[in-house]
Amino acid sequence: TRVEHARMHAKHRGHEAMHAEMVLILIATLVVAQLLLVQWKQRHPRSYNMVTLFQMWVVPLYFTVKLHWWRFLVIWILFSAVTAFVTFRATRKPLVQTTPRLVYKWFLLIYKISYATGIVGYMAVMFTLFGLNLLFKIKPEDAMDFGISLLFYGLYYGVLERDFAEMCADYMASTIGFYSESGMPTKHLSDSVCAVCGQQIFVDVSEEGIIENTYRLSCNHVFHEFCIRGWCIVGKKQTCPYCKEKVDLKRMFSNPWERPHVMYGQLLDWLRYLVAWQPVIIGLVQGINYILGLE
Repeated sequence: TRVEHARMHAKHRGHEAMHAEMVLILIATLVVAQLLLVQWKQRHPRSYNMVTLFQMWVVPLYFTVKLHWWRFLVIWILFSAVTAFVTFRATRKPLVQTTPRLVYKWFLLIYKISYATGIVGYMAVMFTLFGLNLLFKIKPEDAMDFGISLLFYGLYYGVLERDFAEMCADYMASTIGFYSESGMPTKHLSDSVCAVCGQQIFVDVSEEGIIENTYRLSCNHVFHEFCIRGWCIVGKKQTCPYCKEKVDLKRMFSNPWERPHVMYGQLLDWLRYLVAWQPVIIGLVQGINYILGLE
């Protein structure tokens, strides 16, 4: 109200210089933090990805408990429990033969659910902005809350599953021996063996499989359908698991809904920064302001 507005102005009158100093500290901290994060990511990508993934996983838990978002907490616990089991299986040596299929199927399922949830949330937000919610007699605030919640669920779990899947894909592929970060595989790949899971290929590329088909990349290496889909779509790997040749995704996945979208990936990267690092940076700014007595 007008009275409260006047009280606020009276409370902050004469603090313009201090407010300007706080804004400058915020801008400077954001710039410096961004530069440091970029350098860390370029020089030590493995540690950067691990720390970012851990923060992505833990930071929302703090706000969930603090703000009593119990529905989010239940979904987070279920996702964490299954993902922890799958990640445990993926990091075992020697690797159980069925593990790669289990890992890729789980993360591919989460990818599809999160992608669909994000799209539904986005459509709900757009419908609310255009007033279409009134056709169903839904209040604008309820419709907007529903849309934003679904959008956040889709994007958040989309980021988490992609990062966990990439970590699991690295572990499994290096354990099997057909793939290594240095580029030199420790095993020779047979024409009838999948380089992602290391298992025999029984369905010919030209045949229609009952459960799954067999894919041949432009480099002529063949893979199980679920394995190469998991490797490329879920694990964010866009090179052949054996020879590291660039994968032609348009040729491999003719259905546009199955292709990893560049904008979607960029959006997930932005959300990763927002959830994992923004609270840390804001906390650092508040700490600086507290030390300098700018409250």
